Amino acid sequence: MASSPSSSAQSPKPHHIVAMPFPGRGLINPLLNLAGHLSTHGLLVTVVLTEEWLGLLSTSPTPPLPAVQFRSIPNVIPSEHGRAADYNGFLNAVNSNLEEPFDRLLEDLDPPPAAILADAHLMWMIAVGERRRLPVYSLWTMPATFFSLFYGSEDIFGGDCNVASKEIDKKLEQHVKGLNLGDVSSVICSATIKKLVLDTLFWVRGAQGVIFASIYELEPHIIDSLKSKLSCPVYTVGPCIPYLALKDKPGNLDYMQWLDSQPINSVLYLSLGSFLSVSVAQMDEIITGLHESGIRFLMVARGDTSRVQAKMGSTGLVVQWCDQLKVLCHPSIGGFFTHCGWNSTLECLFAGKPMLTFPLFMDQPLNCKLIANVWKIGLNVKEKIGDGCLVGGKVIAKFAKRLMDVEGMEVKEMRKKAVELSEVVHKAVEEGGSSYCGISAFVEDVSSSF
Repeated sequence: MASSPSSSAQSPKPHHIVAMPFPGRGLINPLLNLAGHLSTHGLLVTVVLTEEWLGLLSTSPTPPLPAVQFRSIPNVIPSEHGRAADYNGFLNAVNSNLEEPFDRLLEDLDPPPAAILADAHLMWMIAVGERRRLPVYSLWTMPATFFSLFYGSEDIFGGDCNVASKEIDKKLEQHVKGLNLGDVSSVICSATIKKLVLDTLFWVRGAQGVIFASIYELEPHIIDSLKSKLSCPVYTVGPCIPYLALKDKPGNLDYMQWLDSQPINSVLYLSLGSFLSVSVAQMDEIITGLHESGIRFLMVARGDTSRVQAKMGSTGLVVQWCDQLKVLCHPSIGGFFTHCGWNSTLECLFAGKPMLTFPLFMDQPLNCKLIANVWKIGLNVKEKIGDGCLVGGKVIAKFAKRLMDVEGMEVKEMRKKAVELSEVVHKAVEEGGSSYCGISAFVEDVSSSF
């Protein structure tokens, strides 16, 4: 008896990988976007989150990609709503409590995964891979330059912290011409980050490959150097941002309608991230400075937006959330006042807009230097302000006016360079581009190991 076409021509099952991000908005988003790209290249991707984070994503204005599967593990770490209050305790919980429930979950996945994709800061994942005999790939969601600072620093960190800071500065200046990264080394030498550095180095050395959420053309010398030093493959797959969703219409949103009514390049967009924020006193100075500047603005402010709107007056709009990439790509946006998180930086590069930089934590001071010193598409608001010092409203007003001066030669040059970099980023994700090829190479390497 002849078999039916449906039974004889079944499609082969896609290769399955399980992915887990570090539990924080700025680290979950790039992994989700990468998972979506991997699924379009033929992989079946299951993303593992805590129950809290799965709930947060399911109720967010931009729901997860339908092509990606999701599974949850119990809430064995502090809530997202309070992690900033005790970040050291949060890190300890992430690296002590997540391994066991994740390991148990692997037994129930169908089909069984043949590889793990994990955020580089989940150091315990290498042990899971060894026990399960699964290759583990490390996702680095910050610039490759910051990774380069970490990699090979064991001897530097073994001595005096002040000496280590100077040595780290010299090391990076060899890679990136003209940079002075004293503000970055002061962050690196905190006790928490120092431990994170050493643990991450150990984990990366056991990885099957390292995936950078960056674009090769943005950091070519750093990435080439890492390719020669690392014993595993290196893939550049950025930007891991939701650019595929730009084709979707934004819908009837008040802030998009407001932007539609503003002149081209007239609005300064301000958002300082989803994790750490500035003090109330600093936010008041920012509000005062923007108000005094007289510049149109769109601000994302957590908490009581009505209070901020009342202080800002009628020159702009304050919202609790917006679709940031669509906002940045709107023609009325003339600049971005940013904390320099890597996701925000890449979104602004994609949109081709200049930036006012206000770094707060971790890789952000380095990202600020890349924006202002290397790519020359932004102004550092904290340039002459000591670490931890309040930036006054008059200083903020001065920088805002400077960035939004569409006729000024300085800003015209910045806008030109920003547009040029935007073209580089767009070409990287097109078929045949560096990031497109990076994703394809990763998929091919993972598939060949099945």
